[in-house]
Amino acid sequence: MSERLSAREMLALVADADSFRELPAPEGESPPDGPLGWQGYDASRARAAARTGEQESVVCGTASVEGTRVVLVSFEFGFLGGSLGRRTGDRLEAAYAHARRHRLPVVPLIATGGSRMQEGMLALTQLQRVARQSALTREAGLPQIAVLRDPTTGGGWATLGAGADVVLALPAAQVGFAGSRVRPPGTDPTAYTAESQLAVGSADAVVHPTELKQTLGTWLGLLAGRETGAGAAPAHSRRVEPAPVPSALGSAGVPGSGWEAVVRARAAERPRARAYLDAYFRRRVLISGDRCGGVDADGMLCGFGERDGRTVAYAAQTGAATRPAGYRTAARLIRLADRLGIPVLTLVDTPGAANDAEAERQGAGAAIAEVFGAVAAARVPITTLVIGEGGSGGALALAAPGNTWATPDSYFSVIAPELAAAILKRPPQEVEATADQLRIRPQDLVELGVVRGIV
Repeated sequence: MSERLSAREMLALVADADSFRELPAPEGESPPDGPLGWQGYDASRARAAARTGEQESVVCGTASVEGTRVVLVSFEFGFLGGSLGRRTGDRLEAAYAHARRHRLPVVPLIATGGSRMQEGMLALTQLQRVARQSALTREAGLPQIAVLRDPTTGGGWATLGAGADVVLALPAAQVGFAGSRVRPPGTDPTAYTAESQLAVGSADAVVHPTELKQTLGTWLGLLAGRETGAGAAPAHSRRVEPAPVPSALGSAGVPGSGWEAVVRARAAERPRARAYLDAYFRRRVLISGDRCGGVDADGMLCGFGERDGRTVAYAAQTGAATRPAGYRTAARLIRLADRLGIPVLTLVDTPGAANDAEAERQGAGAAIAEVFGAVAAARVPITTLVIGEGGSGGALALAAPGNTWATPDSYFSVIAPELAAAILKRPPQEVEATADQLRIRPQDLVELGVVRGIV
């Protein structure tokens, strides 16, 4: 369990000094003991107010975080367990509306046990209000970055938390739809932790409190930065320039044969995605996970970085076979960048999509289809560089039609030469000749019109 800071302590932790300005609470009267007439409810609220100094379970306001203006929503767990009631919904709705009006990103600092029992179904329906506000903010092209504190459970996790664009969590925080008192007997408690949510792709990073402000500032600077503030245009009313094509890091000369292209692309010493990303970006951050229970840290790197003062999103294959979770993470990245008006860079390098039985059970075909669809539907420009192996549809899914480039150490093929020879029932000694027939060298791809050029 992580340290439980109050709502105001969390605001002080992340906001720049003297920058927080609380938003006025919406006016309105509650009937005695709430909408259900729950005996003792008013007394419970009064005790919570006396204990915490707050009048509700959330404190909402504007502030700057490392120089970026935001709307902060900080939960007070000491006020009836940070639960959501009708007045909580009023405050959250007003905060999100203020964010859209002034074109500010939203950062919920969540610590809640769920919906308020004393208000019954009227409390539960606040989740619909919250989901609506989040959806409207998403449509407006404004980022939402959630911070999961201890605990983040119930509807607060399933709306404000899991519904955010980026999910950060404090170490050892309880995170899960089921709170500690309603889980099945004997359930493994480690499944309900920030670290577990990171491992299964439901969170992007676990961040120590001492690093939270800087981490938030980096994310906000990349996803919002100079584009926020009153009067800033929505993401898709702005002209978005394509990401510049990275320079090749490996060999300079083009391969003499198809098989030489394959050998060079498969060489262990060839620069891989991390080397390109490190050389291309001044700083970068990773998103993690497909939000469907999977991660593919070995096969796909996705995130946002800064290049020449501009933010560029990236989805980069690492040279391994890409798993379904990797494709879904890439699709998530491309859709998010598209909503925020951020150009995308993709690096293609895979022998192909993972095709083992487990990959099929994880929905490989549907996951690859998601990426094809995300690339096809994107309104922002996508730039692709093939830096190694371009293995069939598992590589093509990330390639931008009409804006794909290749390095001299790469090839792109409808199928691996060995597999092509096997399908054609050719002996192993004809694999190299088959590679030439497939015309997979970078210069062949330029001549065929598959790529624009060699970098």
